[in-house]
Amino acid sequence: MHTQQIVHGGLDLSQAKKALIMTHGRGGNASDILSLAQSLHVENYALLAPQAMHNTWYPYSFMMPPSKNEPWLSSAIDVLKGVVEEVMKEGITTENIYFLGFSQGACLTLEFITRNATKWGGAVAFSGGLIGDKVYMENYKGNFAETPVFISCGDFDPHIPLERVHESTTILTNMGASVTEQIYDNKGHFISQDEVDRANKIIFI
Repeated sequence: MHTQQIVHGGLDLSQAKKALIMTHGRGGNASDILSLAQSLHVENYALLAPQAMHNTWYPYSFMMPPSKNEPWLSSAIDVLKGVVEEVMKEGITTENIYFLGFSQGACLTLEFITRNATKWGGAVAFSGGLIGDKVYMENYKGNFAETPVFISCGDFDPHIPLERVHESTTILTNMGASVTEQIYDNKGHFISQDEVDRANKIIFI
């Protein structure tokens, strides 16, 4: 199972008023996703990037039945829960906790915040959607209270079905999030400069 391995950056938690939890994708690592912060408006944030065991949060596609990805999926959710608890112990409240993920990390980010909907600072999901062969609404609870969320993806991403992106946007919106969805024509499975720019304008204001 995953362990609580966190790579830190930015301000020390004891000095920061805001925190950003950055979750890498399959085959990536915490240091890779943390380096993206250089392009974000997060100079005054504490940055925390958890590291997945063997660089993978769960073994199969996010579109598989969740049971197929257990116990890794639950372990990954627990890692993010532990990071949030670490941040909150330093006095940073949920409305000042932000999330960002790419690909598998974006799916995990959306799944975590929707299972724990509250007034978060904001969330960015680059190429991701809620996890499962179908949407399991019984897993989701709470209200986002206008939390800003940016979800982006290519229209024919080989890993992320567009229908699931739209479904995720609808569910988060219905749970009170202020979601901006951006779909790109013919964009591959990577983070574009335009996505970074939009994340800065919408989330990291």
